[in-house]
Amino acid sequence: MADQPKALAGIVSLTIDGVTYLVAGDAKYQVSSRKRETLIGQDRVHGYSEMPRAGVISMTLRDRGDLSVTAVAAITNSTIVLGLSNGKTIVGRGMWCVGDQLVDTKEGTLDAEFEGVSVVED
Repeated sequence: MADQPKALAGIVSLTIDGVTYLVAGDAKYQVSSRKRETLIGQDRVHGYSEMPRAGVISMTLRDRGDLSVTAVAAITNSTIVLGLSNGKTIVGRGMWCVGDQLVDTKEGTLDAEFEGVSVVED
């Protein structure tokens, strides 16, 4: 019997410090890792440098009536959990809000991006 197809993408759930938020779309993440850059000399490739890279979790939130855009912008040292359709759980710890939270009143949405030291796939 062939394997039954299962969801690989689509529905996502989001909590920030245990509070559920409405995700309108575009949820993305980048796990905490290292950024490598190739070091090239005039004679040959010498190797690479390695620096820490912050983890990122971003999404477009729905601006429901009880959502405070000011409160979203003020988020620091928070735990963010994304539940993905493919069964993965993405956990960001010690996250802070970065960038501007520009609200689209036609769609009732705002983009939110968070960075932090630890974003992992569980």
